[in-house]
Amino acid sequence: MTALLQQIQSPEDVRRLPRHQLKPLADELRAYLLDSVSKTGGHLSSNLGTVELTIALHYVFNTPYDRLVWDVGHQTYPHKMLTGRRDRMQTLRQLGGLSGFPRREESEYDAFGTAHSSTSISAALGMALAARQKGESRRAVAIIGDGAMTAGMAFEALNNAGVSDSNLLVVLNDNDMSISPPVGALNRYLAQLMSGRFYAAAKEVGKQVLKGAPPLFELAKRIETQAKGMVLPATLFEKFGFNYIGPIDGHDLESLIPTLENIRHLTGPQFLHVVTRKGRGYDLAEADPVTYHGPGKFDPSVGIVPPATAPKTTFTQVFGQWVCDMAAQDPRLVAITPAMREGSGLVEFERRFPDRYYDVGIAEQHALTFAAGLACEGIKPVVAIYSTFLQRAYDQLIHDVALQHLPMVLALDRAGIVGADGATHAGVYDIPFLRCIPQVSIACPADENECRQLLTTAYQQDHAVAVRYPRGAGVGAVMQPGLEPLPFGQGEIRRRGQGVALLAFGTLLYPALQAGEALQATVANMRWAKPLDTDLLLELARTHQALVTVEEGAVMGGAGSAVLEALAQAGIQVPVLILGIADVFTEHGDPAKLLAQMGLDAAGIEASVRARFSEVVSAAVASSGTVAAASSAAATATAPASGPGLKLVS
Repeated sequence: MTALLQQIQSPEDVRRLPRHQLKPLADELRAYLLDSVSKTGGHLSSNLGTVELTIALHYVFNTPYDRLVWDVGHQTYPHKMLTGRRDRMQTLRQLGGLSGFPRREESEYDAFGTAHSSTSISAALGMALAARQKGESRRAVAIIGDGAMTAGMAFEALNNAGVSDSNLLVVLNDNDMSISPPVGALNRYLAQLMSGRFYAAAKEVGKQVLKGAPPLFELAKRIETQAKGMVLPATLFEKFGFNYIGPIDGHDLESLIPTLENIRHLTGPQFLHVVTRKGRGYDLAEADPVTYHGPGKFDPSVGIVPPATAPKTTFTQVFGQWVCDMAAQDPRLVAITPAMREGSGLVEFERRFPDRYYDVGIAEQHALTFAAGLACEGIKPVVAIYSTFLQRAYDQLIHDVALQHLPMVLALDRAGIVGADGATHAGVYDIPFLRCIPQVSIACPADENECRQLLTTAYQQDHAVAVRYPRGAGVGAVMQPGLEPLPFGQGEIRRRGQGVALLAFGTLLYPALQAGEALQATVANMRWAKPLDTDLLLELARTHQALVTVEEGAVMGGAGSAVLEALAQAGIQVPVLILGIADVFTEHGDPAKLLAQMGLDAAGIEASVRARFSEVVSAAVASSGTVAAASSAAATATAPASGPGLKLVS
């Protein structure tokens, strides 16, 4: 840590600094940020790009009295470091440590919790109007990226804010890069504005003429903000009722701070267009902001290097290969993603099938209805979407897809616990919220090969089918190269036991199998949360004394609830223990540790079953021992003799 940064414990300390020390502070903050994130992993490119903007906002506005609302929130590490959390950066995204996103319970400076895109303008508008209603002079500032501006919610908020007469400032952080490269007409428009020949030429000529007269040159710099607004995108945002200012250099504190100071004294909705560069100050991240968007631990002097040994194949890679293979076989297939090309494994698909690839931007609602329109015309849409982001298109799934009985595959990546991103990104609600929708089925593959097979099964259906799979790799199952499906709505017995039957949904099959060995229990791979394999379920219910359901999802309305409903419908009474994620939000941290904490690893499953069904388990284990002893004795009695001193081995 360096001298200036050591002095900063809160934004008050920033505001006490003379302005000429802010640039050195930015350099120190950026260096500390790079060093810190390289040791913990986390979001890097976006945070390197917001250092000066963060300093300027805290320098000009009286935070936390004035409210800063950061969109998405993965660019708030500099904000955290300036607001008293610098010494906890080594705990970032770890169990019990700092969140990677703003959290109201973490700091009074986090005015609004954000981790999903495009909510900032709506929230800040609410805060601005609340201040007006209470007679307070506080300001509300929404900081939103150009990627987040592709979502309809942002424009809904702009439309509302423009007629609200609120003291709201929207800062458009235009870095020409969301997680995946930004798409859409707005981004193209902004890019054209920034690269326009007329504007660029006029600006350079003006500078050359005025440099001979320093007072005039300084005057021109001071009015440049308004001049840009007059000739560039003012029309677009002023039609919404905003006073447009910009674009200005988001790394130039000498432009940022005076501009923000002027805006602070203006009334009504203001729109400041700031241009920044992701990865600023670290050449490798500037050159490849996507790779450095959310890296793990790495050496900053070397950069991110591929692992020495090939890692296990991830479920995302399994999907990426499957969708390419299926597209090669069926020309009707198209792939759709809401701005998650890399995260959803569609890079290769876009390269091979560019005319059948659609990145619709951060617009999940549009993605589902767009897919529905394609399906109406006989196209076969595959929508690659994170479980947590499908929540944002729930109405469209019901109204536009299911109600019209339209076929499509919903490839739900990041189902279950997601680890460092925490509660906002956890895919634990998809089974409950999908299970209640008619004409929607839910497949839960246990491993990589089964994921490929169930994707094929889903693709063959005449209605919407969601295939949910976790982040990262599975057990390393051997992959079958073909496109063979599995039976629709059917599970399987993976281990025959007695007393207790474990019914596993998804990848928790494997810890359930380990627990089943210790418990001498039957273990079923259920595969489908909807439709439930009721034939298999009722067989197990009739032949066992107790059932245990295991799922990496919410127990409220989840697969375990489906089992209870089916048993009640059949009039069968048997004790059932439901294991899954309790009615609480999951914290961020290592997935294995979180699953163990929730009792969803092998040891936890075994302990829960023993605690609930101790007598049944004891009897099964004892019976198994008796059977094993009898088998051993039989083998000894029938073994052939081969001379003196023979040791018989069963």
